[in-house]
Amino acid sequence: MNDYINITCEDNMALMARYPDNYFDLAIVDPPYGIKRSGQLETFTKNPKHKRKHHEDKKWDNHKPGAKYWEGLFRVSKNQIVWGSNYFTNYLPPSMGWIYWDKGQKLSMSDGELAFSSFERALRSVTINRAKIAEAGGAIHPTQKPFFLYKWILLNYANPGDKILDTHIGSGSIAIAVDSVNKVEGMNLTLTGCELDPEYYAKAMERIKDKTAQQCLFQ
Repeated sequence: MNDYINITCEDNMALMARYPDNYFDLAIVDPPYGIKRSGQLETFTKNPKHKRKHHEDKKWDNHKPGAKYWEGLFRVSKNQIVWGSNYFTNYLPPSMGWIYWDKGQKLSMSDGELAFSSFERALRSVTINRAKIAEAGGAIHPTQKPFFLYKWILLNYANPGDKILDTHIGSGSIAIAVDSVNKVEGMNLTLTGCELDPEYYAKAMERIKDKTAQQCLFQ
């Protein structure tokens, strides 16, 4: 895409296999949780209180990554931040530095989400209203997270010049955040990532190109 964002449409195991041990300074990933939330749920359709956008159910959230994925992730990255970490406790080591995202909305859905972090520092929480998704191109993915959440993570956990890895690009929010902190904060980060689904990949690339075309995005 440019000198510091490289996103491919491929299996993440193939991507990680190309890189040597500890190549990436920080992996920020949001793998499938295995809870069957890859599309519109029947309860949302029937309950008019829910305004969740319809997404085709592609079944990618029917299973969560196995041991080989986690072995690859910990091999190629020095530090990790893993969303949905409460679903992967059998693969993640003990850590004091978890992150709690408060979605800023008290709905019938969860109030927030948990992320494992390999950093030995105090647990941190951040409140970013889920509605912020609409401020950076709208929802194109059923488990999309706001660009602002990834920007907060980069500003608080990445160092200037870090090589960042995302094995599940999804909507591309992390790429928009990398572009923003590079332009506004001068962090000089690089992002390598992939998305397996061709449709999500195409939508993410279109969204990223649209948002990164703006100089000094979201100052």
